[in-house]
Amino acid sequence: MTDMSQGNWLWAAKGMGAIAGSAASLVYILPQGRREAASRFIVGVMCGVVFGGTVGLKVANDLGIEERLGSFEMVLMGSALASLCAWWALGFVLKLLEQYGSEQLRRMKKGENEHDN
Repeated sequence: MTDMSQGNWLWAAKGMGAIAGSAASLVYILPQGRREAASRFIVGVMCGVVFGGTVGLKVANDLGIEERLGSFEMVLMGSALASLCAWWALGFVLKLLEQYGSEQLRRMKKGENEHDN
């Protein structure tokens, strides 16, 4: 067995949590194609790795269990949650942008100007 440092274990936890969260997000809402599946997976992994430690600490503090969890479990939990939630948050923002964009397109087709009242 290899001897891994604490930092290496935390990076492993981030990666495992991020991959698990991304996989779960693909199962909850099936992607429309390979391209969407790949982009959702990549976004989820990136967000899980970047925000995993912070999200894990926040959740553990809110639940009052930070002293019962080791850093590995905290980072694993946070990475999975950040990864799972990443696509939901991005999807919400994209829906808002699509709705706003379609309103603007409709106005342009009608010949309305956004400065007109």
